[in-house]
Amino acid sequence: MDRRDFLKHTGVAIGAAAAGPGALAQPRGRVSVVTDPRDPVASAPPVRWAAQELQRALAEHGMAGGQFDAADLTAETDFCILASGPKPARTITVPDTPEALTIAPAWLSDRSGLTVLGSDVRGLVYGLLEVADRVRHSELISALTTTKPTTERPANTVRSISRMFVSDVEDKPWYNDREMWPAYLTMLASQRFNRFSLALGIGYDFLREVTDAYFLFSYPFFLSVPGYNVRAVNLPDAERDHNLEMLKFISEQTVARGLEFQLGIWMHGYQWANSPSVKTNYTIEGLTADNHANYCRDALAALLKACPAISGVTFRIHGESGVAEGSYEFWKTVFDGVVRSGRKVEIDMHAKGIDQGMIDVGLATGMPVKVSPKFWAEHMGMPYHQADIRDQEIPHGRTATGLMALSSGSRSFTRYGYADLLREDRRFGLLHRIWPGTQRLLLWGDPVTAAAYSRAFGFCGSSGVEIFEPLSFKGRRGSGIGGNRCGYADATLKPRWDWEKYLYSYRVWGRLLYNPQADPDTWRRALRLPAAEAALASASRILPIITTAHGPSAANNTYWPEMYTNQPIVDPRKNNPYTDTASPKVFGNVSPFDPQLFSRVNEFAAELIKGERSGKYSPVEVAQWLEDLADTATRQLKQVEAPEFRRLAIDVSVQAGLGRFFGAKLRSAVLYGIHEQTGDRAALEEAIKQYRRARDSWAQIADRTKGVYVPDITIGEHPWLRGHWLDRLPAIDDDIADMQKRLESAKAGGEPAARAAIAEALGRPRRAPAACRHTPPVQFHASQPLGVEIAVERKLVSARLYYRHVNQAERYQMAEMQGTGGRYRATIPGAYTDSPYPLVYYFELKEAPDKAWLYPGFGPDLTNQPYFVVRRA
Repeated sequence: MDRRDFLKHTGVAIGAAAAGPGALAQPRGRVSVVTDPRDPVASAPPVRWAAQELQRALAEHGMAGGQFDAADLTAETDFCILASGPKPARTITVPDTPEALTIAPAWLSDRSGLTVLGSDVRGLVYGLLEVADRVRHSELISALTTTKPTTERPANTVRSISRMFVSDVEDKPWYNDREMWPAYLTMLASQRFNRFSLALGIGYDFLREVTDAYFLFSYPFFLSVPGYNVRAVNLPDAERDHNLEMLKFISEQTVARGLEFQLGIWMHGYQWANSPSVKTNYTIEGLTADNHANYCRDALAALLKACPAISGVTFRIHGESGVAEGSYEFWKTVFDGVVRSGRKVEIDMHAKGIDQGMIDVGLATGMPVKVSPKFWAEHMGMPYHQADIRDQEIPHGRTATGLMALSSGSRSFTRYGYADLLREDRRFGLLHRIWPGTQRLLLWGDPVTAAAYSRAFGFCGSSGVEIFEPLSFKGRRGSGIGGNRCGYADATLKPRWDWEKYLYSYRVWGRLLYNPQADPDTWRRALRLPAAEAALASASRILPIITTAHGPSAANNTYWPEMYTNQPIVDPRKNNPYTDTASPKVFGNVSPFDPQLFSRVNEFAAELIKGERSGKYSPVEVAQWLEDLADTATRQLKQVEAPEFRRLAIDVSVQAGLGRFFGAKLRSAVLYGIHEQTGDRAALEEAIKQYRRARDSWAQIADRTKGVYVPDITIGEHPWLRGHWLDRLPAIDDDIADMQKRLESAKAGGEPAARAAIAEALGRPRRAPAACRHTPPVQFHASQPLGVEIAVERKLVSARLYYRHVNQAERYQMAEMQGTGGRYRATIPGAYTDSPYPLVYYFELKEAPDKAWLYPGFGPDLTNQPYFVVRRA
């Protein structure tokens, strides 16, 4: 149907004096939505709600509308949108998979219109909300007169957003805001998230020095359980009852929009340590070791019965929950509360410290079970699963006792990745969780990397992802400051609700988690400025690259690269928070979060001096990536002048500054490493220059954010979890001063090896690998050898195959490949393929001692999976 047909059949006229190109005069017809009450999908309450949302969007355009049970009940001049379940409408079909949708032009009787099909209720909700979104962000006629059918299906089974309650003063206002919740949940549904998780009790990792205990041990904040005299001290009964009413309201509003509602109960401990009651207003009375488990069971059952819209519960089952790891009987009792609810409720267990015994406790309930490991530790790395984890997380035969007996002992590798959970014979779902360490405050939004993340979350049959939303942990551990969750000092930048700052972030994440091949119009229609999209996209890649290549701490309570606390290059004795890193604890000795593919600074400096290279990505290559992204973001940002993009412009400029800071500091550390290993003065002089460049970039960030963000942005109680970029400058200056002092004893040097190393540290490295041809095996058979072959156009001095089970508790195996006529072969032994795990592998190819690369490695946009995975037949 073209525009002329649309005008004819709806009576819409374009006014000559319209406000602008494509603007509509008052229409003379209607757009009517038809939902057949006999269709079990179209008549479902969430679909009816979505149809009303579409009518609201039409009303915003001044277009009258209505909702009807059949097309023949509408007027002849109406433009009809037929909403239907999966039954075919002539040649229009919808994929036979959950949550799929089709939107297509169609003739309804003698009239043109639009057909929206859903494979199920949620798919049809998404279809109607997509039409509403087009109407809101497009000229009305073009929004409805589509000529190309749209068919989409989800790439990830679970696409979840988690919102944290961690601060009495910062989070009570939004928790109790009945006007906010419908708008927020409508936004999530419109962007095709299918699960919302409300996380309680995550304000503390342990119950020490507690100063803000609201919802910390959650059950008494909602209900009084018969048979137990358990209460939160100083909590009025009326407030407790109101909390339950709000939980019912939030969960029901979630389900009304077709989403699943997940309740996160992250704390089951109840005894505070070193926490004066005068400061801790909500200590728990009435619990003892004898009734603790039974109370939690009965309270959980009562809560699930009171809130039937809760479809799943997330449990932190490791020691930070206040319950010792290995307490299987305790959790068996608690999980029985899920069973006693009398309905199907998913049990989602956070994976840190988990073992088969704990998984079996969950499976024994007969309920659906998911295990949810962290993605890239407590941060967000590049859009793939790290090829390996840091040595600090490998058990190496360690043992531990007490609360953290498993996650600090034999199961330490479960802390920061998928661990050993991706067996092909698992009987549980696996959900990856993005923790809020890398980025908490600044805007994020890159469609290309979002699509790559989307593909990564289906890794080896995984179920999808849960994202801790922006501003997660804001005000955590008693650091909350009321009235300004976004952290803006400039009142003109504050949105009404904090999440409105991140509308574009939610759009990019949600649409591309659903469909990584989504039409670019789905995000561009909202931003409408290519330069803004390009600037934010480039800036958004910077922090995940920093996290991947440089990991001084896996803990988000320590490492916050967005507002980085400086780690010294020179003196390990200088005070800094990075305790879970290798000694000596200096910048150059820090492990990457993926040490299999990236080299640490001092390791690379030694390679430069020796004139040798591994295939790993070097700190200088990473520096160049960061600098290039910063330059691209800055260049595009010069074209973004409209005042409505001011928030974006500020945050992009900060991230570009971070890219330049870390790029220059990485170069400085490499140069300092060359100096340390050779004594060369020139290397030290260049290290100081680069460090000053880094310092200048940080000073520009501090100046840019002064008066924009408040002087004390609080994520936690420690100095490195709060403050402002200005606060970080003294430590940087102090480290530069220490480096400057080394000049007094530095020798002249000038050896050829040192000069060549300095040149490379200051250069613009560009890999030029030879063309390779490799066809990955479709599958492998257990106990049978697996041959692997690669063809390379250049003559090599060595070719190596690195392979490992998809099990982060194990180390990589290496096989020297034998070559003939440009073809190199190796075999993975049958004894190694006798495993329940998929295999991951990649190649290191060396053309000369100082020229090596990885295959497949990273492509130009750094978003591909840099290794191959083959699964068991």
